[in-house]
Parts: sequence; C-alpha cells; structure tokens
Amino acid sequence: MNLITLQQAVNEIKKSIEAAIKKSGTEGKNNLIRSQKPIKLLHEVVKAELIRNKVNPDLLNPPYEQSNGELPLSGFFKKKDQDVCVTPNNVKQKKEILNFQGILYGQEDKYGFDLTEKSLSINVRSQLSSSAKNFDTLYERTFAEALNLHLRCPKMVLGEFYMIAVNEYDSTSANNKQIKYKNVKGVAKHIEKYLLSFAAVNNRATTTGDHFKYERVCLLIVDFSQRIPKVYNTDAELKKDNLLPSNSIATIQNLSFPNFISDLLKIYSTRFGTGKFK
Repeated sequence: MNLITLQQAVNEIKKSIEAAIKKSGTEGKNNLIRSQKPIKLLHEVVKAELIRNKVNPDLLNPPYEQSNGELPLSGFFKKKDQDVCVTPNNVKQKKEILNFQGILYGQEDKYGFDLTEKSLSINVRSQLSSSAKNFDTLYERTFAEALNLHLRCPKMVLGEFYMIAVNEYDSTSANNKQIKYKNVKGVAKHIEKYLLSFAAVNNRATTTGDHFKYERVCLLIVDFSQRIPKVYNTDAELKKDNLLPSNSIATIQNLSFPNFISDLLKIYSTRFGTGKFK
C-alpha cells in the first residue's frame, strides 16, 4: 500500500491551487476549494498515519483513498458524518431508538451507543483564506463538535486535525491569474491566538468532564509561500520565522503533527484496552 505523507499532501495542495489560479484566476481557486479536493488529501494523511501506527485498514471509515463511507454518528444534539473514524474489532453495530430529550429524540441510531463510544473519530478541517475574519465562527464550531459527542459518549476518544495557512493568496493578483501572497500585518499575533485557542480544547484527560475538549488536537501551521511548503512543528521554528512573539506563552509543543495519531491511540488503549484496532 502506497501511503501518502504529510509533506506530499501539502506539496500537492500548493501545486493544485496555484495551477487553478494560473488557469482560471480566483474563480478557479475557489472552485477547487469548494470541490474539497485539497482537504481530502488531509483526510488521507490522517488515514495513512493510522495505518503506519498498525491500525487495520479494514477498520477505517471511509477506507483509505476513498471518500464515501463516512459514519453518521449520533451525539447529544445532532447526527453528523465523521471525517475519519476507526471502529473497534470487538463491537458490532446495534440499532437503537434515541430516548434522550432533544432534536434527535425518537430517531433511529443504527450504530448504537456502544459502537459510537468505542469508535475513534478525527475531524479534519482547513482554513486557507480569511482565517482571521472567520475565526470566532470556526472556533465555536470546533468545540461544539466535541461537546456534541462527549455529552452522549463521555469516554469517546476524539481528535481534531486543523490546518491553517501562514500567508493567504493575494486576491487581486489571483484575479489576473498571478501567484502572489498577501503581506499580512500581525501574523505572529494571529498565529499566537490560534495556538492559545486550540490549546484550550486540547488534551482532554478525564471522562467525566471537559466535554468541549478533544483528547488530542493537531494545529497544522503551513507556509505555502515557500517553494516547498513548510510545516511548523516547534516553537523555535515559529519564532525563527517571526511567526510567534519571542516572549509568547503560546506553544505548539502539544499541538504538532508528529505524535498526533500515536497519542490518540495511546489514550484509546488506556480507556478501552489494547488490540481493538488490529
């Protein structure tokens, strides 16, 4: 099995977006992003990393290199397709009628509580433009997803994989089918805000509270303006490139990619035992 790497994925995202701009300008870029092709590459990165960590590919939903097959799991407030889900090998789906008060009352859950709670679910999101303008809405949506599932399934292990771009493509140049990046003022403070905000919903260590948190968050910070897109994994790298104030208390240490999947799997094994994803 040929497993995609994170670097290959961000390289392809840059290549495809810039090709779309050169061919069809801003409209081409926007159409490509709406097609979800760039973010689907990140879905495959998550699945590939799960497989590298010895997860049985047959337990992945959707399967590797496929988009169809997302599991529509029911939380407390709503039912939602999960971007990447691993189901345990020792639990079968069992239909039940939801009886807790709310908009799902009386609806059928074809998977059932046990399979839902013992599945590992990872949300995948990206923000390639207007990340400052849309921050509040996107952040509220992020912790609402964890709250929805944890309120119903307190032991459920959840991950959040969120990519932001350091620099945005310049829309005026894109209209002319040219590749240029905006020189955004205050980018270091902007990235600091993301780090502090996602740290606040990271590392859920209890099963009886902090339902708004994820067991593990990965905030992927990528500079697409470089010839080969640069992924930041350390505070030193961010500060060296003036992307984080030198005196900041914010840190990417517990939000970086390298240990994201392995951390989630360790937490899962602690809660539900080993060998469930073989």
